[in-house]
Amino acid sequence: MAQDERGVAVISGASSGFGERIAQVLSEQGYLVVALARRADRLKVLAEQDPTGSILPVVADVRDREGLARALDELPPPFRDISVLVNNAGLSRGFGPLQSGSDDAWREMIDTNITGLLNVSGLVLPRLIARGAGHVVNIGSIAATYPYMGGNVYGATKAFVHQLSLNMRVDLEGTGVRVSCVAPGMARTEFAKVRFDGDEERADALYAGLEPLSADDVAETVAWCLARPPHVNINMIELMPSEQHFGLGFAGSPPASPGAADDA
Repeated sequence: MAQDERGVAVISGASSGFGERIAQVLSEQGYLVVALARRADRLKVLAEQDPTGSILPVVADVRDREGLARALDELPPPFRDISVLVNNAGLSRGFGPLQSGSDDAWREMIDTNITGLLNVSGLVLPRLIARGAGHVVNIGSIAATYPYMGGNVYGATKAFVHQLSLNMRVDLEGTGVRVSCVAPGMARTEFAKVRFDGDEERADALYAGLEPLSADDVAETVAWCLARPPHVNINMIELMPSEQHFGLGFAGSPPASPGAADDA
């Protein structure tokens, strides 16, 4: 299918992990892709390595609504007719019980996972409504549903994403805009490394004894949601490794790190 038939997909957190792979897959499928993230160097490589030449790198922080608005207003003409929004930017910072948690870590997760999603959605939704069609895919996490030791604030932010996705469906009734939430389980991306402040050994230990999800698995799930006929809306999809249990962790051991995005 030609690119002008698919339209334009905006993907937040596109410089690594799920977002990077989603950008690549949608580009391969004929979308023009607006790749949003903070890390200009990573976005530059993503765009340069795209064989279709259809990925536009846009440096922006989802926590900065004014900066986001400027970036979207300055999109070149071919990238202005947005038909898809993938809210992927998010992170988990720190690990431990709430009573000994860090206020700075909590604020970073809330500002990125909740406020950032609202900022991007608030700016893009009017464009989708105006064109009478579109699709929003929010990247959630199984941590929103299944609690685990040390996952308190992160899980709560993802529960917000899940509930907001359902309420967006109600708000957008009759507009032609669909809303889906994709909730991955344990996945191998930079997510765990971010959680543990760059400690690669501790991050790698999370995957011992099982095969985690890949960024490919999540990107293909997003693409499948987008490819359903216009009369079909996929409300929620959970996916997790076959060997992962629902408890996600036990007292005294590190938790299995739920899937999420890597860049605000």
